[in-house]
Amino acid sequence: MSYQNVFERYELKYFLTASQKKALLEEMQGRMLLDQYGRTTIRNIYYDTDSFRLIRNSMDRPVYKEKLRIRSYQRADWSDMVFVEIKKKFEDVVYKRRVAMPKIAAGSWIDQGIDIPFKTQITSEIDYFLKFYDGINAKAFLSYEREAYSDGKDPEFRLTLDENILARDTDLDLGSDIWGTSLLPDGITLMEVKIMGAMPMWMAGFLSKNNINKITYSKYGTYYKECLMGNQKTERSVFYA
Repeated sequence: MSYQNVFERYELKYFLTASQKKALLEEMQGRMLLDQYGRTTIRNIYYDTDSFRLIRNSMDRPVYKEKLRIRSYQRADWSDMVFVEIKKKFEDVVYKRRVAMPKIAAGSWIDQGIDIPFKTQITSEIDYFLKFYDGINAKAFLSYEREAYSDGKDPEFRLTLDENILARDTDLDLGSDIWGTSLLPDGITLMEVKIMGAMPMWMAGFLSKNNINKITYSKYGTYYKECLMGNQKTERSVFYA
């Protein structure tokens, strides 16, 4: 059994100090609701070519970029459900498509190239992605503690608070323990604001009053620059019509 999600939105990122996070939580009272999972440990496996073509292209800030990952919201055993996600960004709009399936099926499909027994528009997009980036394989494990909030009156406005972001390039298994290189300075929280259109006035006012400015930040990109950049292999240039 599988199920799918499609997201289209803007994702804005900000760094918060401990005092700014405290002020935000106070400002959110009566406005934002913590989701049903509370504080969740999210595990991700990111995929790339041996030359890290995907993340290198992303770091050049092109008009269009894309990435592939497998995500779980708990320590995942072989029978547990995980999400295979393809995430694209075009002119600042994020398009995310994901399909859920047992971890063993996701691994067979993405890591071993074994066809899954069902086909949808999303799985076809992922199949095309795998064919286009021939030889893609698991490159990094990223985990973080996340609190996710939604607006009780506007379900299209969400924000997440990520802490303890860790990354590694070994033991790439969603069922393994949490450990790795820390990607955030001590006391800093990464906030992601997810909106379909305009920022709510109260949120825009809070950011302005607390001198919180939008940043450009990628978890995988940060890990690549700090730890993986010297590991890339030379890739023969391929031109596509």
